[in-house]
Amino acid sequence: MKKWIGTISALFLVLFLSACSNESAENDSSSDEQEPFTIGVIPAQTEGEMEVAMEKLQALLSKELDRKVEIEVYPDYNGVVESMNYDQIDMAYLGPLTYVIAEANSNAEAIITQLVEGEPFYHSYVITHKDNPATSLDELLKTPGEVQFAFGDPNSTSGSLIPSIELQDRGVYESEQENQFKNVRFTGSHDATALAVQNKQVDAGAIDSAIYNQLIESGKIDADQLKIVWESEPLFQYPWAVLESTDDGTIAKLRKAFLAIEDPEILDAFGATGFTEATNADYESIKQAAIKQGIIEE
Repeated sequence: MKKWIGTISALFLVLFLSACSNESAENDSSSDEQEPFTIGVIPAQTEGEMEVAMEKLQALLSKELDRKVEIEVYPDYNGVVESMNYDQIDMAYLGPLTYVIAEANSNAEAIITQLVEGEPFYHSYVITHKDNPATSLDELLKTPGEVQFAFGDPNSTSGSLIPSIELQDRGVYESEQENQFKNVRFTGSHDATALAVQNKQVDAGAIDSAIYNQLIESGKIDADQLKIVWESEPLFQYPWAVLESTDDGTIAKLRKAFLAIEDPEILDAFGATGFTEATNADYESIKQAAIKQGIIEE
């Protein structure tokens, strides 16, 4: 009898341990199968220039979140906005204009922005070649019919929205089709605009001040070949935004990770010297500019 009791007890013990092992394996499997945290990034520079930096950032965030992170640099600004609107990505690095569009359409929430020399601000510049006799935007626009002008991406804040409002206020520009310039082109990125001006493919172009300075420091463009003829009022820097559904714990981990970044390769990819916290309220002036242009509704 005792022998049978011992056998039955041993059998129950084996079954219990097996069940615990299966439950643990299921939990491990569930953890392994967790969906990656996906991030879309606008093309601040050409994709090749950002590739190594994004690989480093991806590894850093994966470690902080204890979850696989996938970062994709999109070919244009609109692709990132659309992906966020349809919940195809969890987080996005956006220009201020594309951010207020995403905030209006899908309640995106800004949580981080970059610092440049300790400040979360930048400007829109209009630049021209040093050989151009104009030393100001007023002089450049004296004969707009002789000027070939370049914007960056149509959804760029500093490369399109802010300079287009300035040019509208000066009565020389309404749209790509309706303007007084010799011709207008959209290059798609800030570095492409800078090179187009430097190579005299266009007479002037609009560009992000932080990226302009970073391109000079990296030697990708020659400061001696270019000059700034207009500077906008300060603009709040590019935000990193998450979906409205993102939990507070994940947001806290993301902020912690970004605030600790010191890797120059990651920072240089965004023309940054560091990161700081951001909120939706920081982009109110851009929101009002987008409303003025009919890009979003009030």
